[in-house]
Amino acid sequence: MVIKSVNLETVCGITSKLPENSLPEFAFAGKSNVGKSSLINGLMNRKSLARTSSAPGKTQTINYYNINNEMYFVDLPGYGYATANEKVKAQWGKMIEDYLHQSKKICAVFLLIDIRHAPSENDRIMYDWILDRGYRPIIIATKLDKIKRSQIDKQMKLICDTLDVVDDTIVIPYSSLSKQGREEIYELLETIVQDTI
Repeated sequence: MVIKSVNLETVCGITSKLPENSLPEFAFAGKSNVGKSSLINGLMNRKSLARTSSAPGKTQTINYYNINNEMYFVDLPGYGYATANEKVKAQWGKMIEDYLHQSKKICAVFLLIDIRHAPSENDRIMYDWILDRGYRPIIIATKLDKIKRSQIDKQMKLICDTLDVVDDTIVIPYSSLSKQGREEIYELLETIVQDTI
């Protein structure tokens, strides 16, 4: 997959109406500080188009990136940031639920989990939520460069067991430094887009 053009086309806040797009949408969900912006920037081959932040919980909008005029990457608000107040947490949850419920062009939902730790309660809730909406989440195990190679299989099993993933769930380890996993994600995106044509 060659990235020829990237454009942040739409930004939706809590009161915004979601756009009715004609292109396939790939949604990215994950708790704050899981490396979502780094993954999206890595896939888009851009250094900082998706906003990364040292302060987690900054993404409070749904951001639509038009990729090659062929598809959208949809960056959903990060969830589970401990110091966010309950009202803000509820708003993030409503935005994600509205998106999963209303968008007619979702082809796949990527759920990002930090490979170093067992998925949190919020991660388990999000996984079940995505399943309940009729999608089978693709798990991206981020921060691969933070663990030893010998630990990868054990940590991947921990993620799958903790989430109690359904059979044949795709789990891809990803490093934002080495970009390991990126080609696998590209192949997946291309295959899904071809299947929707």
